Amino acid sequence: MAYYSQAQAHNYTQHFLSGASALMAKIAARYAHYRIYHTSVAELRKLSDRDLRDLGLHRSMIKSVAHEAADKKSRM
Repeated sequence: MAYYSQAQAHNYTQHFLSGASALMAKIAARYAHYRIYHTSVAELRKLSDRDLRDLGLHRSMIKSVAHEAADKKSRM
């Protein structure tokens, strides 16, 4: 009987730790996405309208381009 309860406790602990690990991985991925997005927005907003036009962008496209960059880098 003692073996069964120890084995069951081990399974619960293992399940809890794997869930906590998965949660931490998700949090880390979302934070990385957040940092890339905000860094990209800040850098693009520093550019002049002429520089943006040279890149083929308009100021209204900054957020969507930053989201694409963050999505692309976070998948790597």
